[in-house]
This record gives sequence, C-alpha cells and structure tokens, in this order.
Amino acid sequence: MNSYYLTDTGKVRTHNEDSVMIVKNLSGEYLMVVADGMGGHKAGEVASSIVVKGLTGEFKDMQEVGEKQEAVNWIRETISKLNDSIFKYTDEFPESKGMGTTVVLAIITKDYILFGNVGDSSGFVMKKGKLYKVTKDHTLVNLLVETGELTAEEAQNHPRKNVLMRALGANNPIDVDIFDVVDMDYDAILLCSDGLTNMLSNDQIEKVLVSDLSMEEKVVKLIKKSNLRGGTDNVSIAYLQKESGEIK
Repeated sequence: MNSYYLTDTGKVRTHNEDSVMIVKNLSGEYLMVVADGMGGHKAGEVASSIVVKGLTGEFKDMQEVGEKQEAVNWIRETISKLNDSIFKYTDEFPESKGMGTTVVLAIITKDYILFGNVGDSSGFVMKKGKLYKVTKDHTLVNLLVETGELTAEEAQNHPRKNVLMRALGANNPIDVDIFDVVDMDYDAILLCSDGLTNMLSNDQIEKVLVSDLSMEEKVVKLIKKSNLRGGTDNVSIAYLQKESGEIK
C-alpha cells in the first residue's frame, strides 16, 4: 500500500479549516480521515483538528482494530466521544459557539474496509478503473433528492446545496453512518472534503486517478484542477492505492 494526503486553502478562503491524515496502527492497518471544519473565527479548524487528531492518535497506538464489529463499535464510540469534546470546547470558549465539522473516515484491514461518515465529505473506492462513491451526504438537497422533491440535476445548482443536516458540534447525540465495502478487490481509496466534489464531477476525478501520474501527482493535480475551476473552498484529499503486483 502507498498513501498520500494533502490539504489546500483554495482560491477564496483566507484560512484552512480542513484537517486530513492517514496513519497505520501497530499491525499495519490503515485509518484515513478527512474533516471539513466550519464556524469561522478559526473555530472550524479547531473542530476538525479535534476529530482528526482524536481518531488518528487513538488508532495508531492500537495493536489492531479487531473484528469488523469491534471496528464499527470503535468508530461509533470514538466519534461520539469527540463530538462531546467539541461541545465541551464551545462551553469553555463561548466565542467558538457554532463551530462544527464533517468527518469521513476509512479503516482498511486485510479482511475488510469500513467507511464512516457524518456530513458532506466523501468516500470513494476505485475498482478496475472506475470510481464509486460509497458514502451518502447528509445535506438538505440530498434528502430532497431521496424523497423525490428534487432531481439530481436540480440539486447540483440548488442555492441551499451546502446546508448540512448532520455535523459534529451541531447534533448531540451524533449518528455516524457506517458503510461496509464487501468486495475487497479494489485499486484505491479516496476521501475528500466537498471543496473537491463541488468543483469536479466524479468523472473528472476518475479521469485523473486512472492517469499514469504518480500517486502524489494525482492528488496535486486534483487540487490544482479544483482551484482552476474557482477554488471556492478548502480542499483536502486522502488517497491510498495498492502497489502494482499487490494481491487483490
């Protein structure tokens, strides 16, 4: 496995509220995390940092994450605990009231892959040169699409496109969606903040990922393309790919 992550402020924002990291635990299992903070006054980056540091700090010291159900329980319990930490921080620092963050994560072991998601950061799996979105966005427009009140096309340019229905720091208790990737025959895993998916379509992302560029070059190119299209938000990407010849 090779992995690479990068975050960029974009062309419009003055500071970066995203956090991103990839770590390995003691038995070589991977945890990838992207969190997109919100709240301004530098509070968004506090929220995203609490989540990313909390998850990765605990994971990298584990011998192993355990059976699939143990991993699911760990995701739920850790996210819940970190959500409490964000609320505690806003109690202690009232000027940060209203801060919150999305989170998307992936745990990769030799036996299973799990994604966890709160908000509108995205998790994808690359299989045989095709990009598949695994996570579902917790946004108002996505809810309206699911209930048939909006078409997918209408949702694309809806004025309330970025209204979140769920985020850490906004809901307590917090409900995290867990996705179990049954087919382990994957080439790569991509996590990103909506700074990427709002600027580039899945097809445009896929085109970069199937190119002959190195892993680092692919990530940099995606961020550059996003910025060329306006770069209206911070952009964060965590990318992990199997090395050629690695057992699928």
